[in-house]
Amino acid sequence: MTDASAKPIENDGVIDCDIHPAIRSFEDLKPYMSKHWWDYYSTYGLRSRQGFVKGTPYPKIAPSAMRRDAWPETGLPGSDLKLMQTQHLDAHNIQLGVLNPLNPSGGDLNVDFSAALCSATNDWLLETFTRKEKRLKASIMVAYEDGASAAAEIHRRAPEKDFVQVLLLSRTSEPLGKRRYWPIFEAASEHNLPVAVHVFGYSGHPATNSGHPSFYLEEGAAHPAGIQASIASLIFEGVFERYPNFRLLVIEAGFAWLPAFSWRLDKLWNRMRGEVPHVKRPPSEYIKERVWITTQPMEESQRPQQVVEIMDYIGWDRLMFASDYPHWDFDDPKFGLPPSLGAEQRAMVRYRNAQALYGL
Repeated sequence: MTDASAKPIENDGVIDCDIHPAIRSFEDLKPYMSKHWWDYYSTYGLRSRQGFVKGTPYPKIAPSAMRRDAWPETGLPGSDLKLMQTQHLDAHNIQLGVLNPLNPSGGDLNVDFSAALCSATNDWLLETFTRKEKRLKASIMVAYEDGASAAAEIHRRAPEKDFVQVLLLSRTSEPLGKRRYWPIFEAASEHNLPVAVHVFGYSGHPATNSGHPSFYLEEGAAHPAGIQASIASLIFEGVFERYPNFRLLVIEAGFAWLPAFSWRLDKLWNRMRGEVPHVKRPPSEYIKERVWITTQPMEESQRPQQVVEIMDYIGWDRLMFASDYPHWDFDDPKFGLPPSLGAEQRAMVRYRNAQALYGL
């Protein structure tokens, strides 16, 4: 949504599309939860599908995987606004940063509790970060496994100018285009908010199609495949046709896989389009027009120009900068893009595309 008070971005400024705030502990959310739900949490705790299967989905969300210099005197990296301001916003000329909490998320097995957690997290984001720091905007957290409550939270939060998108995690219980998620897309489209899908999640399903891998290295390499499945599902279930204003932002999945993935979808669609008559155009056209993608973690090649060629195919108006602060694989805005980019290309990726997507 448009923020009439927003200032133009300076030429050397940055819009950072992926900053991860953190609660110091669940006590931070207590002021924003009813007595019923706080008592529920105190008694029964969280019920994550993933937790019953195999620990956390990826170690970088654990405290030990944060930048060592991002630890405040108390709390976790991402929990201290003052440190975030001095270490990241000021140091890197971040003129707008989008907050994407990873924990708690909207994936608890008790969907009513999950909705209460997300609502509390949204209140906490406003009071702790965005109302104190005008350079920060927030994502609307929703209990994405329950379309009705998620849509209600979007309708409630969308009028607040501090929220610029709806946030989901990629490993949902079903492919993302399934109808159980349509109320989310309808509500987001109604309010002209993009839907951001960040890798990770708590579905309990393995990252691969043949079971849980042995190593976190495999888990990390498998995340783009999960995003690919989500995009394919959104296209072939007809979400892009049904909601013409629906826009998707993919966060923290890399991007070098996108051209080959688009080609493969087009080939399959050309041969089997009779199965999906509601998909009116080649999949690559939906991707080029309605999908944005962040830079971090950027793939690297022994031939750096190959990365630039891939960026050129994806489209300079589709890529948006992300730092992933304060995680260990943080991308410094000064060095996070190929040095061979021209000034216009660099400006588009660093801030112009995000300005356009968020209507700033």
